[in-house]
Amino acid sequence: MAVSSRPDTDQDPSQTGLRGLFRRHPLVSFFVLANLMSWVAWVPYILSATGLGVLDFTMPALLGSTQFLGVLPGAYLGPIFAAYIVTRVADGKEGVRRWIVRMTKWRVSWVWYVGAALGVPAAIILAALALSNGDIHMPPVLLLVSYLPGLLLQMITTGLAEEPGWRDFALPRMQRKFGPLGGTLILGPLWALWHMPLYLSEWGGWPDVTWTRIGEFVAFCCVFSVVVTWVFNRTGQSLPLIMVLHVSVNNFMSIPYSDMFPSIATADHASKVTLLAGTTAAIVILILTRGRLGYRPAEEPTPEVTHQS
Repeated sequence: MAVSSRPDTDQDPSQTGLRGLFRRHPLVSFFVLANLMSWVAWVPYILSATGLGVLDFTMPALLGSTQFLGVLPGAYLGPIFAAYIVTRVADGKEGVRRWIVRMTKWRVSWVWYVGAALGVPAAIILAALALSNGDIHMPPVLLLVSYLPGLLLQMITTGLAEEPGWRDFALPRMQRKFGPLGGTLILGPLWALWHMPLYLSEWGGWPDVTWTRIGEFVAFCCVFSVVVTWVFNRTGQSLPLIMVLHVSVNNFMSIPYSDMFPSIATADHASKVTLLAGTTAAIVILILTRGRLGYRPAEEPTPEVTHQS
C-alpha cells in the first residue's frame, strides 16, 4: 500500500503558524514573550547612567525615582501584555473575557484583604525584630500617612503590571500541569528570572549588588510564591487580593522599613529580612496544607482548548 509523504494541506489553520504555537504551548509562549518584551524595553535604562553607564544620559526622575520611567514601561510590556497576547491569539475574545473576569474578582471576604495588607508588614516586622535584636523605632507620622497612598500607587504599577501575567494567566495552567506545589516551585524562579536584567541598574543596586543578594531574591520569589499560591487558591483565584499581597511587601520595604529598623536598613540586610519572613510563612503553609496549598482541582474551570505547555 502506497503512503503519501506529502504534507496535509488541509490542516486546521488554527494549529499552524504563530497561533498554533501559542495554542499548543501557551506557557512557553507567555514566558518567552514576557521576558523578551520587558528586557528589550529596559535596555535604555540599563545602559544609561542609572545603570551600566554605557550611554551618556540619565533616566529622568518621576516622584523622586528613575524607576517609573525606566522600569515601568517594560513591566507593562511584559507579564500583563504577554498574557493578553497569548490569550487573545490562543483562546480568542472569549478567552480574554474570562481572563479579565478573573482579573477583576475583588469580592472576597474583607478578612483576606486585612490579612494581606497587615499580615505582610507583621511578618516582616517579626523577621526584622529577630535580625536586629529587637532594635525597632517609631517611623515619622508623615511616613505612616503616606503608607496607604503608596500602597494604591504600587497596585496600579507593580501589581497591575505583573500579577495578571504570573498569577492570573500562568499559575492556573501550571497547577493543572504540575500540581500546586510543583507549579509554584517552577513559577517562582521564572518570576525571579524576569527581574534579573534590572540588577544591572539602580533598581537592583548596581554597581554594589552582590551574588548573595541576587540568590536571596530568587529564594524569596520561590518561598513567597508558596504564600501567594495558597491565598490565590483559598480566595477562588482573586487577583486583586493577590496584587495587595504582592505590593504590601514592596510598599512596606519602600516606606517605613528603613526608619523602623535603621540598624538593618541596608539592601543586604533587607534582603535577608524578607527572605526570613517569606520562608517562615511558606513553611507554616506547607505544613498546614500538606503541600496542597489550598488547591481544589474540582473547582478549576475546564479549559476549552487542550494545551501542552
